[in-house]
Amino acid sequence: MKAYEVMLLIDPSLDEEAHAAVVAKASGVITSQGGVVDSSEDWGKRRLAYEVNGLTDGAYTVVHFHASPESVAELDRVLHITDPVARFMIVRRDDIE
Repeated sequence: MKAYEVMLLIDPSLDEEAHAAVVAKASGVITSQGGVVDSSEDWGKRRLAYEVNGLTDGAYTVVHFHASPESVAELDRVLHITDPVARFMIVRRDDIE
């Protein structure tokens, strides 16, 4: 398994429970495919440099995990169809084993 991180830009109008549910959904996809979630950091709400899907603010969360390329493809698919996720970026981490 290789090391990855995913940064989620989530709709800031969600309450804390709904925000946690979106992060749990992403983590659940990773673990259901045989991956391991190493850590999850909530960066809080921040102003965006430009408007994204009508949002001027966004709630950021970064999840570090180890997974196979197939599970990363599944995570990508699920995040594309998850409405509260305005944007996301999955990056392979070569500096972590």
